Amino acid sequence: MLAKTDWASLIPHQGAMSLLDDVLGWDETSIHAVTQSHALAEHPLRGSTGLHAVHLAEYGAQAMAVHGALLAREHGASDVRPGRLVSLRDVSLSVEYVDPSLGRLDIHAESLYADSSGAQYAFRVEQNGRALVSGRAAVIHPSL
Repeated sequence: MLAKTDWASLIPHQGAMSLLDDVLGWDETSIHAVTQSHALAEHPLRGSTGLHAVHLAEYGAQAMAVHGALLAREHGASDVRPGRLVSLRDVSLSVEYVDPSLGRLDIHAESLYADSSGAQYAFRVEQNGRALVSGRAAVIHPSL
C-alpha cells in the first residue's frame, strides 16, 4: 500500500480536490486506489442533494494521474509531465448519487494505451463490490 504522502506531490490535485486516500496496488498497466472522501460534508463536488455519480469520473481521472506519475517516477523521470483530460467515453452510471453510508470507494484504472503524447484508460469506481460508474478517459500531455 502507498499512503497519500508517497504520491500526492506528484499530481496537480491538491487540498480538497485531492480525492484519493491510498493506493492499494499498482503495476505497469493498472492501479487500485481507495478513498473515503466522498463522505466528507465539505466535499468540493457535492451539491445540495449529495455527490452525483457523474463526479466519480474525476476519481477515475485522478487514479489515472497517480498511475502515470508513479510510472514516470519508476522509470526515472525527474519531472512528471502534466496531463489534460480531453474526453470521457462509454460512461455508465448505476446510481444517481453516491451513498456515503455504504463505505469506501474502490477506484480501478487500467491503461489501454500510452505514449509520450497521452494515454487512454478504462476506469471503474466500486462501492462494496458494486460498480457505481465505469468508462474510458483520454488524457493528452500538452507540448511545453
